[in-house]
Amino acid sequence: MDTALGAAAQGPRGANPLVGAVVIDRDGRPLVTGHHRGAGTPHAEVDAISQAAAAGVDLKGTTMLVSLEPCNHRGRTGPCAQAIIDAGIAGVVYAVDDPHDPAAGGAATLRAAGVRVRSGLGAVAALDLNRRWFDAVAAKRPFVSLHIAQTLDSRIAASDGTSQWISSPESLADNHGLRGRIDAILVGTQTVLVDNPRLTARNPDGGPADKQPLRAVMGLRGIPDGAAVNGGDGKVLHLPTREPREALDQLFDAGVRHLMVEGGSRILSAFLAAGLVDELIVYLAPTLLGAGTAALEDLGIGTLADAQHWDWDEASGGAVRMLGRDLRLHLRPAAGSGGTETSSDSTPRSDADTAAGGY
Repeated sequence: MDTALGAAAQGPRGANPLVGAVVIDRDGRPLVTGHHRGAGTPHAEVDAISQAAAAGVDLKGTTMLVSLEPCNHRGRTGPCAQAIIDAGIAGVVYAVDDPHDPAAGGAATLRAAGVRVRSGLGAVAALDLNRRWFDAVAAKRPFVSLHIAQTLDSRIAASDGTSQWISSPESLADNHGLRGRIDAILVGTQTVLVDNPRLTARNPDGGPADKQPLRAVMGLRGIPDGAAVNGGDGKVLHLPTREPREALDQLFDAGVRHLMVEGGSRILSAFLAAGLVDELIVYLAPTLLGAGTAALEDLGIGTLADAQHWDWDEASGGAVRMLGRDLRLHLRPAAGSGGTETSSDSTPRSDADTAAGGY
């Protein structure tokens, strides 16, 4: 199970949880290891089964260990429970149950087909790995990634308002890769008025990516008719609110399950102060401005004891990476810190029989 959890961390955070799977033979020797690589790609179980098929490995009579209950629904991929049955796998051990109603029930389907099923192994570690995803599912809101491109002295623009480009070309490319797999990207109306961004996902050659996020603008002022964010495809949404949770509710109702918040500083600060950021990505450029627009405004923290604490996140490519001249920092809220959404219903218990999970 530790191997499955390690494999899970190789995948990207977002609308789906991180999931890994290992198949072992009757003597406990690992045969194949799989993990989920993002929305629309094979789930961890199917990834492992496909690897075995490609290598000519017969899985009949084997056991699969997976960090989350195998799904039982057909979305962009087929149900993992049925794939396990079809492969002839005799036993499944999974860490935590699936909280997502459309996907739940895989364990029951497996048992009905005669597969031996156990749950609870590695539950605490599995819950911690996807802690913020569980929170988002329970709260019925999108998973929120927050992106900041800043200088060493935490500036996102110079005194004259110029900000293109603080980040290196490699950081920009990485950001566009993230844009290509999210459901929506959010900025404030002030950012639209000052920067006039397109908010599109682009390929390395500069052309538009096949998958484009919904472009969302949050604020009481409307979007100007000539704003670049309007585009020509109708994938733009105005959210007439200054409350982050209200914006998330509207986006969730619009089908958004993974949101990236890009700015400006007022919007970034509002989501952080509300404890509604699940993943923080900071592109840190080796540049000093000394003045200009600060990345963040007041978070309402008056004493060090109330500070938000964040953990380095090794998932999604690692906690710290060099991208050209920049550092890419990847973090998630520390458990119980001021950066955690406070909702009694949003934190699953670590009891294996009551824990939630799913994709």
